[in-house]
Amino acid sequence: MTEIPKTDHAYDGIEEYDNPLPGWWKWLFILSIVFSPFYWMFYHGGAPGRTIEDSYGVALAANTRLQFAEIGDLTPDAETITRFMTKDNWVTVGRMVFRANCISCHGRDGEGKVGPNLTDDVYKNVTRIEDIARVVSDGANAGAMPQWSNRLHVNEIVLVSAYVATLRGQNLESTRGEEGKLIDPWPEPPKEEPPEEEGSPKD
Repeated sequence: MTEIPKTDHAYDGIEEYDNPLPGWWKWLFILSIVFSPFYWMFYHGGAPGRTIEDSYGVALAANTRLQFAEIGDLTPDAETITRFMTKDNWVTVGRMVFRANCISCHGRDGEGKVGPNLTDDVYKNVTRIEDIARVVSDGANAGAMPQWSNRLHVNEIVLVSAYVATLRGQNLESTRGEEGKLIDPWPEPPKEEPPEEEGSPKD
């Protein structure tokens, strides 16, 4: 019987067999190290829409379209936008729509990049809250702000408008100065009527 080779290591009389790692394991380890910087640059190098969170947001937004039957087709008016500003689950949908489509111009959190800062109290093309939906839908500034009505469902326009409206007053640090004029505060959301109890009498 051939004696199994041993290493030169010995600790308190305990010897160690020389069992090197298999070659395929070593190459897999080396390749993972070589691959890692390319992975990091692609997914974490700052390009919008590539992180797992952004991918999840796109998938969530797509799945949400299936849920729109719950709320029907929304109307992009002040009452609807302010009402959905108070619904955290739908504001989250608006944020995902924003991050899937708007961050390349307006920044990840609305702080402004190519497009204006959305977190201060001055606006270029908005006077009333419903104007947010109009700008998203029809575009502005001769196409600098593109038209989204041909790419987004009306509910997505309303929900992303509600999300943008919630950004106001955060005053995030921005590379852009104030653009536009100070406008009145957003209107208060409508009061939600309590649901009728089953079996309650109706007028």
